[in-house]
Amino acid sequence: MTTTDSRPSAGGPSEQPGPVVRTTAGSVRGRNEEGLAVFRGIPFAAPPVGEARFQAPRPAPTYDGIRDAYAFGPPPPQDLGLMGGPGLIDVPQGDDWLTVNVWTPEPDPAAHRPVMVWIYGGAYKLGHAGSPGYDARHIATDGDVVVVSLNYRVGMEGFARIEGAPANRGLLDQVAALEWVRDNIASFGGDPGQVTIFGESAGAGSVASLLSMPHAAGLFRRAIAQSVPGTFFSDALARDIGTALAAELGLRPTVADLSTIAPRELTSAGEALGPKMPQYIDRWGQAAPTVTPFSPVVDGDVLPAMPWQALAAGAAKDVELLLGHNRDEYRLFVAMAGGLGQISEERAASALRLFAPGPEGEQSYRAAFPEASPSELFERVQTDWLFSMPTLHLAEAQRAGGGRAHVYELTWPAPGNGGALGACHALDIPLLFGTYGADLGLLLFAGVEPSAEALALSSRFRASWTSFARSGDPGWPAYDDERRLVQVLDAEPEVRAYPEEASLRLWEGHAFRPLPLLG
Repeated sequence: MTTTDSRPSAGGPSEQPGPVVRTTAGSVRGRNEEGLAVFRGIPFAAPPVGEARFQAPRPAPTYDGIRDAYAFGPPPPQDLGLMGGPGLIDVPQGDDWLTVNVWTPEPDPAAHRPVMVWIYGGAYKLGHAGSPGYDARHIATDGDVVVVSLNYRVGMEGFARIEGAPANRGLLDQVAALEWVRDNIASFGGDPGQVTIFGESAGAGSVASLLSMPHAAGLFRRAIAQSVPGTFFSDALARDIGTALAAELGLRPTVADLSTIAPRELTSAGEALGPKMPQYIDRWGQAAPTVTPFSPVVDGDVLPAMPWQALAAGAAKDVELLLGHNRDEYRLFVAMAGGLGQISEERAASALRLFAPGPEGEQSYRAAFPEASPSELFERVQTDWLFSMPTLHLAEAQRAGGGRAHVYELTWPAPGNGGALGACHALDIPLLFGTYGADLGLLLFAGVEPSAEALALSSRFRASWTSFARSGDPGWPAYDDERRLVQVLDAEPEVRAYPEEASLRLWEGHAFRPLPLLG
């Protein structure tokens, strides 16, 4: 049901009349903005505080009257200083973290437009759907689609493994948001039978998880995963890290103990442990250098299996999949640490020993890249381990399970810093959203006005993504084991065999499994 209503809305001052839409919880009024109807901060679940804290999301309370949906909901508790970007200073405070936002060309139930649901990244410890870099107006307008973004719990609230709480609460939040989409999106002009989830980095890891989760079955038809991280924790590792997190506060990893700390103060545990994680390398192995104490947990219940094994077994064979990665993923992290061109031979050798597959991994990498410098080897092995090979192997798993996957690689270099960042991690976000001057776009474009080349590539991103959401076809062939055709996204995009042949060969036969607890 959609109406227009000029009466003052319940609980707020009179505003310029906007569209009013009835949801299962109550009516919301949005705003008309640049040809779109935009609704912000709509609760899809109850505030996860009090008795609901650390539990699976609970239904949002119903209400009478009309609720203004003008402002993004508050970010989930996290280190706001690390989020960056303008606009976050003005976000509301409060406990209503679990909200959705909708950009729609027309809130008409008869419209039946494809729906795209965005899941942000941030190492499972950061993120907010209201970040300026995730403004979805260009996607909704250019593609004539309905776009939804959502908040989910991150860090301690969403992913710490603690006694008395389900694992992967952040993933359960995402499921609850998708249930809200199923039940409500038709009133906003969307088709609940044509839902595509899309996410980047930890958001892509969330997409991979949702593809594997019985809780999420039937809630979406298509999925797009941009730079899938291979880091998933075993239950034993997650519990051990949870114990260390709680110990930073002098507490036990239980709901009873952690509930004594206010949510926005509890983030200090992760902030304190992260820099210390390399000290635990003998116990936490490959997880330790990531300085990220949060990841999805293969707990056997919420997440029964690793996405690679689940998809190979056919868990998502009926879901159409688009996925890919950037050529120089890890360079962003090297640059942010001030290490561009500064990696020693010792550090490169250590990274090769830790991350390269197989007992002869270091020698195999050196043989495959004989001209590579220490910095190049350091970046290459971590790009492969963390993002590019997990992404490619997920496509192969989907194909093995009877499904279809379209693959891309972004090779166009970011223009900021004279191109030194290459096609690094997260470059696909400002290109897809067209938000070159927000969030990481500020670093990747470094104040440089986007060139005609950048604008054309950005337009191509949106055209391919929205075409896929509409029809399952992004404009290039599905990946297969023989030709291995992928879309290479550059100044002159082309469809060709997967470019990273050397890495592909090095990782053949490798199985991505939950990171274990050692010792």
